[in-house]
Amino acid sequence: MAGDPVSSRLATSLCGIALKNPVLAASGTFGYGVEFSSLVDLNKMGGIVVKGLSREAIAGNPPPRVFEAEAGMMNSVGLQNIGVQAFAKEKLPLLRRYQTPVFANVFGYALEDYAEVVRVLEDHEGVAAYELNVSCPNTKHGGIFFSSDPGLLGQLVSAVRQVARRPVIVKLSPNVGSIQPLAVAAEDGGADAISLVNTFISLAIDLKTRKPRLGAGFGGLSGPAIKPIALRMVFEAARAVKIPVVGLGGIASGEDAAEFLIAGATAVEVGTATFWDPRSPLRIAGEMDAFLKKERIDSVRQLVGTIEWKKA
Repeated sequence: MAGDPVSSRLATSLCGIALKNPVLAASGTFGYGVEFSSLVDLNKMGGIVVKGLSREAIAGNPPPRVFEAEAGMMNSVGLQNIGVQAFAKEKLPLLRRYQTPVFANVFGYALEDYAEVVRVLEDHEGVAAYELNVSCPNTKHGGIFFSSDPGLLGQLVSAVRQVARRPVIVKLSPNVGSIQPLAVAAEDGGADAISLVNTFISLAIDLKTRKPRLGAGFGGLSGPAIKPIALRMVFEAARAVKIPVVGLGGIASGEDAAEFLIAGATAVEVGTATFWDPRSPLRIAGEMDAFLKKERIDSVRQLVGTIEWKKA
């Protein structure tokens, strides 16, 4: 039976931000938060990472945008959003009514895009920290992805760091040969924490039409299918840096979340699970509390990085 999502056992912090529990709603899966207020008690959540914000509004990709894969989900929404100015004017005032920390996910296609979105948000109250989605191609550098080039990633984080007074979290992509150099580059650039993983590039085909299942062709694979890989990458990243790590990728239960903390994460984000159960972040936090109680663990912080690992 699930426990209390605001139990004292679950209290923790991330980059100096107090969290009622270590389970956050992941960007792109929980709207701007306020849309779920009639379904979920937002005041009990550990945190809300709003969907990605850009300098200008973006319409997104053509439908279909979502496809149910085996043990997971593929999506190609195309980072649809209302733009940072509209978010600050229309959504942020509503979010300020709640006691839950709000993390603004930020993306762009040039260093200046990221810096400008953060600059706008710096003028408004109600944002606890920024999460930089670096899984975008840099259009000024021939389409090189920020997430796959340590040098470019370091420059991006440094540029944002010069503008941001709030903590900066860098969300890393799993679509790289090795995660450690990217984690270190984010830390060296001035990141206060890193989060990982984002979705895996994937493809599904309709046998009858012989066309991709998604309107944009490729999509991002998430859900339980990616959990073992995400867990491995969180473990590797946590060992490579000294800053906190936020783990995500296929978390569907309190036990899943606990595994990520044991691997080295300070907190976790829940995404795909909210599509079939909007209360997933609260349910998972409650299940984690029940696990702690059963194991007689006084604080969730006692789990972090406790994996027993011996090289062969």
